[in-house]
Amino acid sequence: MNLADSAFLRACRRQPVPHTPVWYMRQAGRSLPEYLRVREGVPMLTACATPDLIVEITMQPVRRYGVDAAIYFSDIVVPLKAIGIDLDIKPGIGPVVADPIRDAKGLAALRPLEPDDVPFVTESIRALTGELGGTPLIGFAGAPFTLGSYLIEGGPSKNHDRTKAMMYGAPELWHDLMERLTGIVLAHLRVQVAAGASAVQLFDSWVGAVAPADYREFILPYTRRIFEGLPDVPRIHFGVGTGELLGLLGEAGADVVGVDWRVPLDEAARRVGPGKALQGNLDPAVLLAPWEFVERKAREVLRQGRAAEGHVFNLGHGVLPSTDPDQLKRLTELVHEHTP
Repeated sequence: MNLADSAFLRACRRQPVPHTPVWYMRQAGRSLPEYLRVREGVPMLTACATPDLIVEITMQPVRRYGVDAAIYFSDIVVPLKAIGIDLDIKPGIGPVVADPIRDAKGLAALRPLEPDDVPFVTESIRALTGELGGTPLIGFAGAPFTLGSYLIEGGPSKNHDRTKAMMYGAPELWHDLMERLTGIVLAHLRVQVAAGASAVQLFDSWVGAVAPADYREFILPYTRRIFEGLPDVPRIHFGVGTGELLGLLGEAGADVVGVDWRVPLDEAARRVGPGKALQGNLDPAVLLAPWEFVERKAREVLRQGRAAEGHVFNLGHGVLPSTDPDQLKRLTELVHEHTP
């Protein structure tokens, strides 16, 4: 199959598709026994910088499920590690930053990202595109707000209180941080597209923590600059808990707005407005239920997705570690039977 005929890329561009395309956030990872085997004893950030492992892990769900797109195996903090930020991914916790950035002196650590900082990205993506053939590869990065939150808080945060304290109380410092991160994220995505990624997804995982007015003032300009600075490939934007922000996520410049499980897709289409495709949005926890329930909820999502100008079926967040891979295989087959 030619890449131009990809149902995934066509849906992203709001063109007619032979079937509803499907891929899953975190489709490569903890729910797959083959992933656990190759990752055994290998720290996450080591795996994310080892081309052979990246290729193998990215390909695993494509082989097992027959999804319509692969997503590059990495982590959102990889570009920060590549420019020398002292951080690690602690099992069961997530990214932990040794020296959180909370003043102008700390910002000096955020130098621009050069392609030579991430040679493993170029090598992996070139190898993957050769192996994937007509299946598109999605490149990805974390958005400035989410990366900034990790850097300020020093790790995952429930309330993002230090992050908001800087945003509200030290706006000059905040905007300097966002400027630097915008440059790093854009450079990282450009490397991926230059190497052969057919689409990109920007994850703003924690942006649902802010109110719409704050998003517009403190975050939107930077997200918009990233999407405007990318070559002409489909651009997907996703955040968690973003029901109140869906219209603004559309304004930021993505071609596809990812929707978590909290808002039905027909309502999401109304909030986002015309000219965008939607991605989503089965609750990942549904996959832990018996198949009859999974099928009913999936058909509901497919029915609601008809309200969108283009629909890429996905989960409303990442695959949960305890998910049975056979459920995802059956779900993929069910979605592929669906013609919008």
